[in-house]
Amino acid sequence: MTRTVRFSALLFLAAATMFAANSVHDFTLNSIDLKQSRSNSGSYKGKTLLMVNVASRCGYTPQYKGLEALYRKYKDDGLVVMGFPANNFGSQEPGTNVEIKAFCSRNFDVSFPMFSKISVKGADTAPLYQHLTSNAGGDVKWNFTKFLVDGEGNVIERFESNVEPGSTKLTGAVEAALKK
Repeated sequence: MTRTVRFSALLFLAAATMFAANSVHDFTLNSIDLKQSRSNSGSYKGKTLLMVNVASRCGYTPQYKGLEALYRKYKDDGLVVMGFPANNFGSQEPGTNVEIKAFCSRNFDVSFPMFSKISVKGADTAPLYQHLTSNAGGDVKWNFTKFLVDGEGNVIERFESNVEPGSTKLTGAVEAALKK
């Protein structure tokens, strides 16, 4: 390796370390309509977040109904459910952003924020999910993995796909986070 290449690599690593994200509020997110929004904007900072990788052709897809119910029940208390479509598992989210948005609206009346389709596992994992998984339990194993985040942007708990949105385990954690 030449000196220039080594120096460039060293500079890149130093810059990446200096600008490493400390919280989920440090990431720029694209809405499903492809409008860029900073997650630390007034609408998310100080809120309890439930970040979920979603898919429309999965056995867990009916969880959209429970996620929407959870959002409607607690949104006035400060909960924001955030959906991140991903096609990493069994190609269960093949649609475009437009198709995904229409599916969620038509079938589950989703009103919680949905974001642009991303990758949640592998070499092309979105930076947000690199942060989430490095702070809570490693790689996402399947669709509908849920990350509970406090108002400061810290991951406080992770729930695997089989944990239903209306379960006492999840709602109890949400209620506790909202009280802080």
